[in-house]
Amino acid sequence: MTDKKLISGEESVRVFEAMHRGVSRRDALRMLGAAGVMAAGAGSLFGSSSVLAAGESTSPVGKRGGSIRVAGVSSSTADTLDPAKGALSTDYTRHYMFYNGLTRFDAHLTPQMELAESMASNDATTWVVTLRKGVTFHDGKPLTSADVVFSLNRHKDAAVGSKVMKLAEQMQDIKATGPLEVTITLSGPNAELPSILAVSHMLIVAEGTTDFNKGNGTGPFKVQEFKPGVRSVAVRNENYWKPGLPYLDQIEFIAIPDEPSRVNALLAGEVHVINNVDPRSTKRIEASTTHRYVDAPSGNYTDLIIRRDQMPGQSNEFTQAMKLLLDREQIKSAVFRGFAVVGNDTPIAPGSRFFNAELPQTTYDPDKAKFLLNKAGLAGAKIPVIASEAATSSVDMAVLLQQSAKKAGLNLDVKRMPSDGYWSNHWMKHPLSFGNINPRPNADIIFSQFFQSTAPWNESGWKNERFDQLLIQARAETDDGKRGQMYAEMQTLVHDHCGIGIPVFISNIDGVDARLKGYGTNPLGGFMGYMFAEQVWMDA
Repeated sequence: MTDKKLISGEESVRVFEAMHRGVSRRDALRMLGAAGVMAAGAGSLFGSSSVLAAGESTSPVGKRGGSIRVAGVSSSTADTLDPAKGALSTDYTRHYMFYNGLTRFDAHLTPQMELAESMASNDATTWVVTLRKGVTFHDGKPLTSADVVFSLNRHKDAAVGSKVMKLAEQMQDIKATGPLEVTITLSGPNAELPSILAVSHMLIVAEGTTDFNKGNGTGPFKVQEFKPGVRSVAVRNENYWKPGLPYLDQIEFIAIPDEPSRVNALLAGEVHVINNVDPRSTKRIEASTTHRYVDAPSGNYTDLIIRRDQMPGQSNEFTQAMKLLLDREQIKSAVFRGFAVVGNDTPIAPGSRFFNAELPQTTYDPDKAKFLLNKAGLAGAKIPVIASEAATSSVDMAVLLQQSAKKAGLNLDVKRMPSDGYWSNHWMKHPLSFGNINPRPNADIIFSQFFQSTAPWNESGWKNERFDQLLIQARAETDDGKRGQMYAEMQTLVHDHCGIGIPVFISNIDGVDARLKGYGTNPLGGFMGYMFAEQVWMDA
């Protein structure tokens, strides 16, 4: 390990904050006087054992004790405590209660060390992960390298049905090279491996686990009760490896799909935290002296899905027309009350690293849309569009789209589906529908999960050989300038050809009991990027 170059936690935070502002990895390292570390020690940026965001205290500051009740936006009998199969925000939030990952995102989306004490690589292809000592699972079993090997290899087994199988395929070899050491060899260089390992699906489970309903992890809480589609009850893990954490004794987690009912439950004191607050409800929460709302800009988006593998989406003219009928400014102001930024039909939000600012902005143009629809032979056609409250504000967006379509001579029939079962029964299964995608920490992950031809969540069924090639090449490119050019071309391909319309990026708005302290923001999503559980306390 002596030949691996390591950078301190403080320096790594400075590097990634600089890169978040658009500075390349190479230039950021030069800023630190560490130009020789760039490609040779790409993974060494994560050598620190810190698990906290920059500026956070290194010791607990909250009060111990108390119980809270939390209401998410969705639940179903498909709810799972298997991290590999997590599909909804309720899954992700529960998973972070019961498990830890090798790394963990802080409030700046910088991956910090979690169960890994360090990660090091000379070439961004072979990574040596050293685990923390003294970590135990809820059943008392010590954490070892065998648990990590088992957890990561599960994602490559098709029978498991992992949601990140495509991400895991690049881990060509995962082996224990010591009781607390794991060596991961990738099929090609990928400097973003520490970010990939921080995704909730990559949380670590005990070797040989088959019954995931027990939630046997190393996380801050233990499972007292888990009833899929009903509720879960989490109780403090008294042997948690982070001293003084968690603060709370118990968290009951339920779902209230209807947003007004969720807000009513919060204001009535029936729950302490809710997510997915409609911007129109912020006034109600603001008027309460005992509650507050938390607004966090993010990469979250509700998207129009135009299936490219079936009609009418197989028509390029129809696909482009639908994007032109999205009145982005109206959606931002009328639907989201300004709690959003305008999007441009690619999943990389403005201000994000590798955002393609040179891409021409798609603007509302019903006249051009009408021309394209006529060219496609679809003038006057009646087409159903599927929406649901399960996909944030998609019903309102569908109604606005319906009004815009009339101006272009297209009759859209808005079909409102119930939240319950929407993701399993309707998402990605209609010629025209809506989805909602939670933020991902980097371009590689969002493209791999939702736009690669073979991705399980390829919403529009779009396949593009050039895009797939660039995705692999970008992972291997350690020069950030060249890598940025690849991501720029990929965004252009998505913008011009994919059947996804992204009108805006939505702020995450949570509602919180004012007595709950330590509750902040994370651009990954609501519930503090789904990781609030160990960070909050009641000050009653």
